[in-house]
Amino acid sequence: MTTRRDFLWKAASAGLMARGFPALGAPKKTLLILGGTRFLGPEIVEAAKASGWTITLFNRGKTNPGLFPDLEKLQGDRNGDLKSLEGRAFDAVIDTSGYVPRQVRDSAALLGKSAKQYVFVSSISVYADLSKAGVDETGPVAILADPTVEKVTDGSYGGLKALCEKAAESAMPGRVTNVRPGLIVGPNDGTDRFTYWPVRVARGGEVLAPDKPEDPVQFIDVRDLAVWIVKTIDTKTMGVFNGTSAPLRIGDVLDACKAASGGDARFTWVAAAFLAAQKVEEWSDLPVWTSPAGSDAGAGQVSNARAVAKGLAFRPLKATAKDTLDWWKTLPKERTAQLKAGLSYERETAVLAAWHEAQAKKAPKAG
Repeated sequence: MTTRRDFLWKAASAGLMARGFPALGAPKKTLLILGGTRFLGPEIVEAAKASGWTITLFNRGKTNPGLFPDLEKLQGDRNGDLKSLEGRAFDAVIDTSGYVPRQVRDSAALLGKSAKQYVFVSSISVYADLSKAGVDETGPVAILADPTVEKVTDGSYGGLKALCEKAAESAMPGRVTNVRPGLIVGPNDGTDRFTYWPVRVARGGEVLAPDKPEDPVQFIDVRDLAVWIVKTIDTKTMGVFNGTSAPLRIGDVLDACKAASGGDARFTWVAAAFLAAQKVEEWSDLPVWTSPAGSDAGAGQVSNARAVAKGLAFRPLKATAKDTLDWWKTLPKERTAQLKAGLSYERETAVLAAWHEAQAKKAPKAG
């Protein structure tokens, strides 16, 4: 017979479960996050909280140490000081801070004695060839000439991430989820690699836009990635996944930025060959975009089908642009005085002037 107390307990339990919390009386789900205090890390913490995980953070205690005072924090260093993790047991581990295979090998070997799953945040930079569209998780990965190198550079980053993935799988075979994001964007991004566009478009006027509106680009909102990463531990999803959006048109991205700001921006599309001649660099001078004729032409067309099949979902472009712009407006003036990525106002003005001059010379003369 169901008593009133039984009924109320079940109702309360069901309500908590509907909001992402475990049922009353259910065993705690314990999660260790290696890192957790910068950009993607805090978003993973919030998503994991909403899903009912009991969270512990492990880091050096140097970046945003005041974040999450309610969480257990273990201090140490991935470069040799894992003492605070010894003897500890966690159901799942999410590694947001591994850059060289030794770091991942040591932590996975230590934590793999108890953990059922190890999620490693890797990168699409692991792929050896991003010149063609449609690269999926079976694509060959970069191989370093010297696999013992630990200096992270543009040339070694992808190969090191590939070795990190391998180290995790070797330590915990069959219990690893390797997530390969592309560009991660949104509020709290300290690189300004996407932020440049909503901020520049909001300023209005003539905006230098790269090549053609239909050029493909890819990125993922940090909040969408975090929610999906937590979903992989909720569902015990193992394997390798490209964690990025479907290919987007750069024109649609800029239109979304304009809609988010409500400004009067006018886009002038400047041919890729002209940009190259002006030494305007893809990705850095014009963030998000890669030239369709360059060695990374396929970087904006990586297959995300496997992750989408496992629940990866995306918010509208306008929401990402607006939230990024709103966050930017909250920052102190010394931070917003100069973007860390993208063309300066003076450089953009000069390139646009050169483009208009070149176009005028091509125009047929009257009479």
